[in-house]
Amino acid sequence: MFIQTEQTPNPATLKFVPGRAVMQSGTANFVDAAAADRSPLAQHLFTLEGVTGVYLGADFITVSKDEAHDWYALKPTVLGAIMEHFTAGRPVMAEGTAPVAATNEDDDELVTQIKELLETRVRPAVAQDGGDIIFDHYQDGVVYLHMQGSCAGCPSSTATLKAGIENMLRHYVPEVQEVRAV
Repeated sequence: MFIQTEQTPNPATLKFVPGRAVMQSGTANFVDAAAADRSPLAQHLFTLEGVTGVYLGADFITVSKDEAHDWYALKPTVLGAIMEHFTAGRPVMAEGTAPVAATNEDDDELVTQIKELLETRVRPAVAQDGGDIIFDHYQDGVVYLHMQGSCAGCPSSTATLKAGIENMLRHYVPEVQEVRAV
């Protein structure tokens, strides 16, 4: 098994691409070991000293580290853990767990349009950098988004939100006045 690694705009995260599907559908974000109870892979990665976050995408895994550790020392350990997990045939997610649905039948037309733009134009672009942006809610002209994976804590996330996502949403949905991270 060959696992590629890719730098992300966030120096505290690395994107690991195992060359096979990671998530069958949706994504999963784990900000600490306690939250990783539904993913054997994330649980395994959190046992490694220095790992502070795990994000599972369709075909990649983004791992975040603390400031006390450097990637030179941590990267081989993470690669080994991922390789061991997949070669042993262990599941990425526990039986019976599913990702949260991105759409809701109760959404009004405006929210549905915002979610559609995020899904088709924003999420694929940020996934290339090992992250994700999830719609939280819309209120009084403001769209609230969750930053996940390499996007969480990224030095350029504010520029991505303001210059990229906010401008695009304002263009297509004039009711949107601002975008904020939750």
